[in-house]
Amino acid sequence: MAFGLVAQQLVRLGILSTSDHASVVSINLFVALLCGCIVIGHLLEESRWINESITALVIGVCTGVVILLTTKGKSSHIFVFSEDLFFIYLLPPIIFNAGFQVKKKQFFRNFMTIMLFGAVGTLISFFIISFGAIELFRKMDIGSLDIGDFLAIGAIFSATDSVCTLQVLNQDETPLLYSLVFGEGVVNDATSVVLFNAIQNFDLVHIDAIIILKFVGNFGYLFLSSTLLGAFGGLLSAYIIKKLYIGRHSTDREVALMILMAYLSYMLAELLNLSGILTVFFCGIVMSHYTWHNVTESSRVTTKHAFATLSFIAETFLFLYVGMDALDIEKWRFVSDSPGKSLRVSSILLGLVLVGRAAFVFPLSFLSNLTKKSTDEKIIFKQQVTIWWAGLMRGAVSIALAYNQFTRSGHTQLRGNAFLITSTITVVLFSTVVFGLMTKPLIRFLLPHSAKHLSSMSSEPSTPKSLLSPFLENGQGSEVEVGGEFASRPSSLRMLLSKPTHTVHYYWRKFDNAFMRPMFGGRGFVPFFPGSPTEQSAHNWQ
Repeated sequence: MAFGLVAQQLVRLGILSTSDHASVVSINLFVALLCGCIVIGHLLEESRWINESITALVIGVCTGVVILLTTKGKSSHIFVFSEDLFFIYLLPPIIFNAGFQVKKKQFFRNFMTIMLFGAVGTLISFFIISFGAIELFRKMDIGSLDIGDFLAIGAIFSATDSVCTLQVLNQDETPLLYSLVFGEGVVNDATSVVLFNAIQNFDLVHIDAIIILKFVGNFGYLFLSSTLLGAFGGLLSAYIIKKLYIGRHSTDREVALMILMAYLSYMLAELLNLSGILTVFFCGIVMSHYTWHNVTESSRVTTKHAFATLSFIAETFLFLYVGMDALDIEKWRFVSDSPGKSLRVSSILLGLVLVGRAAFVFPLSFLSNLTKKSTDEKIIFKQQVTIWWAGLMRGAVSIALAYNQFTRSGHTQLRGNAFLITSTITVVLFSTVVFGLMTKPLIRFLLPHSAKHLSSMSSEPSTPKSLLSPFLENGQGSEVEVGGEFASRPSSLRMLLSKPTHTVHYYWRKFDNAFMRPMFGGRGFVPFFPGSPTEQSAHNWQ
């Protein structure tokens, strides 16, 4: 509050305007709420029934009620939602940290299945939700909506938020399931945003075969270009840090360069009208595989915690704001005369989400299982149900896209738009709270922890070793350090009999070791200068 008192004094002196003072007060209050979310989340840590997302939502709703009472019903939030704030400042650290922390070996081992769910599955869900909305909403007379609005609804409600499920799943006990849910969530968000942008760039009034082909071509171009740009940004940062070895003079410069290069890749993608989500995600993957191994030991620890902290604050900020905005009087005023219709719209959207999700999870799981020879790699029915459940929750991406389509600077004066905004908020709140609370008991029922012995092999999230799982095992040495002890690796003959060597994984390993690592650095190719990671510690990570 000292900061607020200083601001008041500056207003009296004429240095700050009244509007600036109001902004300072708002920032004070919001920062205090963020601190409250962190403290309450810590107190509820033992009871994983209520995770950070639900905690922030509940605190946001309670704060909205208080603000409504103090402003006599004029407003429920202290900030006006801005899509630019979301897409430029809050989303990049969340997605980058997801790519930076991902277990890359599991992610790429299941890459085709992840792309099936994340890209093809999202398209299936998009078409089902869009056409379902067209058929059902046109009969309800909720306002003037065109074909672009209905297609936007499909893209908005195809964007999943699997945070609640990922907080319960353990990537050491259920590596296949975790990598599928996590990977699909990121690719799904990127696909939804790409779809949404593509919809806005095409003439949807006169749809013909040529328009559809251009749409598909544009979609593929955005996907591929965004991925390549992210990989290029990560490789460029690795090459610069490896050649100049900035850490021998300043670890702060290393950390700053990694953060700025990642953010530059995202903003460059947005400048080129590509998918910043895909770009920064793959930039994070490439940085963790090459760049992270080229920096000093202190920079490794610093970057890991810096990226995780920024992501955590951004996620908490988003759910806190969504909770407050759920009570926005302006939007509810347009639908207050027909609450029954508003409830039916929300129920229809939730039903379409359930159907659209089921329409691709189970058929695509069946197709994926046909390509798997090993029983352990197949997705059993209980896992399919968990994957279906994980994608039912809707979150900040859906809110941001809905605001982008149906409001102007957070405000709307159209009845149809108000219906869809309030319904989106209702679906997000209901799915996050209700489905989120049911996630842990459902997973306990479907997937009892049969592999508890694996928990001893998992590293603590706060230790650097949690990031040191190799991208692709290079098979060097016969022992691996596990929990301070050495466990024997399977013999080469046993590995050869259990798993063929001539796979995409095998050929990538050869290419990576022969060309990529010598040029861009990475595990095993760290330069040894004064202040660099020691040879012993580099050896331990192999």
